[in-house]
Amino acid sequence: MKILRTRAASVSRQGLCTALLVASLTAAVGVSPPHNTAGADDSSPRPSDPQGKPHGVPNLALPDLAPKKPGNAGKPGGGTGGDSPDGNTGIPKTALAAYQNAARLAATQLPGCHIPWELIAGIGRVESVHAGGYGLRSDGSTEKPIRGPRLTGGQFAEIRDTDKGRWDGDTEYDRAVGPTQFIPSTWEMSGADGNGDGIKDPNNIFDAALGTAHYLCANNRDLNSSADLDKAVLSYNQSREYVNAVLAWMRTYQSGNVGTVPDNTPTTPHNPSGDTSGTTPTTPSPGTTPGTGSSTPSGNKPSPGKQTPTPQKPTPKPDPQKPDPQKPTPKPEPKPDPTKPSPSPVTRLERIGAAKWETTAGDVFKERASVRALDKAGKPVADTRVRFEIIGKTGARFLGNTTKVTVPTAKDGKAAAPRVLAGDQADQFTLRITVEGKDLAPVDIYATVKAAPAHADKIARVGNERLEAKPNSAFADKVVIQASNKGKAMPGIGMTATVAAADGESTVKSGPYFKDENGKPVREVDLGKTGKDGQLELPELFADNKSGGFTLRIVSTDGQVLIVHLNVLAAESTQQPSTTPPATPSGTPKA
Repeated sequence: MKILRTRAASVSRQGLCTALLVASLTAAVGVSPPHNTAGADDSSPRPSDPQGKPHGVPNLALPDLAPKKPGNAGKPGGGTGGDSPDGNTGIPKTALAAYQNAARLAATQLPGCHIPWELIAGIGRVESVHAGGYGLRSDGSTEKPIRGPRLTGGQFAEIRDTDKGRWDGDTEYDRAVGPTQFIPSTWEMSGADGNGDGIKDPNNIFDAALGTAHYLCANNRDLNSSADLDKAVLSYNQSREYVNAVLAWMRTYQSGNVGTVPDNTPTTPHNPSGDTSGTTPTTPSPGTTPGTGSSTPSGNKPSPGKQTPTPQKPTPKPDPQKPDPQKPTPKPEPKPDPTKPSPSPVTRLERIGAAKWETTAGDVFKERASVRALDKAGKPVADTRVRFEIIGKTGARFLGNTTKVTVPTAKDGKAAAPRVLAGDQADQFTLRITVEGKDLAPVDIYATVKAAPAHADKIARVGNERLEAKPNSAFADKVVIQASNKGKAMPGIGMTATVAAADGESTVKSGPYFKDENGKPVREVDLGKTGKDGQLELPELFADNKSGGFTLRIVSTDGQVLIVHLNVLAAESTQQPSTTPPATPSGTPKA
């Protein structure tokens, strides 16, 4: 096996091995090998999606196609036949569970994608060698973080910090993180919760595997298509060598040449940062694969001055007629009686959380539907397919725009559905939880969607007539207010009105006024709520004997404020000076 340390590295022997591997395994798995059909427009990363840009040093080791000698069969690193790929294909138990779990969830969430778990495993193999050298734990976390180089430009892309150091511990530049090496900004778009704990963590292999499935299935890709498959892997890393390596491992796993190894198998972790200084783990040397020891690559001569290993004598072939004393004779497994159905270990579902939910239209319920599968003894049952279904016509949907979702239970027997978005219609619905294929009593959650409170983002006066009145008289024009939200009339909006000074703020004790039910002057009134047309007509407004400028301050229950200007005219004089001279008594003017 030859390890390529950079994307640009490529040798003719490895290219030939890739072609032979793809050709030989195509016949075995029945899938046409992908061609380089993705043009620049199809596979080039978008500015908002930098995942395909150079962000680390993938492990581009390919399965070795060199024929295996009979003496190597069954040994670590040896094949099972002369034309088999290198047997060095063990996957840590937890990593394998994560890949298979992601494919199962994707089959439900993205049924048109047809993503195989082996493709997700191919990405995991090339990006971090399945996280096996970083202390992979059974819950999917790792003892040591898996981080790529700081993306400061130069050899790699330049990507300034997008997650405030939340995932990569760097508040200046981004770094690819986790078993499948997601850039934080890409994780924000494609991240997923693969283990049902309510957290989308790229450093957890269950979440990372499902996030990888979501990313590869983007743009409605169907990975049964060789063209879409090629575009998907290129979108993860713009390198033909990268695509060759991922697909070679995928087809190796599809051929059945795969086994599991313990999560804590000693191994040298692959180092996606390429940094060999300080405490950063080093990249395995050529011919070394994590978890399996090392061997001298075929075609490589030992360095001068180094002792050449003594070739081992071929192991003698065992006599097929004599049983091997070191191997116990396998006992045949008892065949199940087809007339007796196997009893299910699941006997009931136990609800976790409240049985009644409530929120307003358009909001997301704060609760999350969750149950635990139990057997007769009350012990949790893992790998049980639990179905969550929304029954009703309120428009409620799981996040992801679906009313049905199936989730397998975890080791603790728990399964949780995505959160639920309430529809626009106020009503009730039922969230029913059942076990697929089992006639067990369902668990129901009853949800109520309340009408969203009326909200106006604008109030305005209808008309623009100048509002004037003479002293001690009524204003001739009525005041009508319109409430709206994004241009749409909003009924049910409450308002108050206050007479104020010309500045719109200071209160006054004289000037324009309304009348209360007893006919007494008041300068602050509750106007009620807008009608179906979103309009509200104010009561009749009067002026006292004080003239000048005033304002009417109208405030809605949403906090919208409208100032309407009022003017009370000055009082007119009632006496006019006479300009006609008085007449003489005789009617004759004096001389």
